[in-house]
Amino acid sequence: MNPLEARIGYKFRNSLLLAEALTHPSISLERKNFPFDNQRLEFLGDSVLQLVVTEHLFSLFPDFSEGQLTKLRARIVSRSGLKGHAIAIGLGDYLMMGRGEETNGGRTRASTLADAFESLVGAIYLDGGFERVRQFILRETQTDFIHLLKSPEEFNPKGKLQEILQAIAPTAPKYVLLDQRGPEHQKYFDCSVIWEGRELGRGSGNSKKMAEVAAANAALVTRAWESFKK
Repeated sequence: MNPLEARIGYKFRNSLLLAEALTHPSISLERKNFPFDNQRLEFLGDSVLQLVVTEHLFSLFPDFSEGQLTKLRARIVSRSGLKGHAIAIGLGDYLMMGRGEETNGGRTRASTLADAFESLVGAIYLDGGFERVRQFILRETQTDFIHLLKSPEEFNPKGKLQEILQAIAPTAPKYVLLDQRGPEHQKYFDCSVIWEGRELGRGSGNSKKMAEVAAANAALVTRAWESFKK
């Protein structure tokens, strides 16, 4: 067993499948005629992952509608979620990629790690069959499912803030980008939320969306709009 196989608890019968799953497409830019990359396995793994997660959600939440189940699934198979699972098993350390990609932070990039996790799922499926890959997926996502059982309804700070404010006045809150910093592959954003011409809160995150959510959450904590009415 190599170190990655030991970490995931699965020994490949066909080691070439594991090698393919760990090969980033950028390697072909520097090594001409390289025989494979992980894009096909990523395509397969995405479907397998969706099926396993969907089946388990269907069983866990028998009274939930299609729309509710779709939202729960999105929380588990999101890019950030898959990145977290890839980090948990140290997947980035084992990827084969071009020097340029590695220099630009490829081993820690969310899209690269999420794609590699899906590729690994595809490889396990081809090597060991559905039941083995199902065991792997449910083991790696166990904590996610526990969180869903505790809190199936996802809290949406932006939606909650808009609901509160539009009950007071028809004006919708606006989000303003204040600053962005850091290298291209690891940018950080600062946003503020403005309503009725005044700032309600500020927030930061590694995407504009996350910064906006943080700003909305800050506004919900301070409830600054209550002072506007006085």
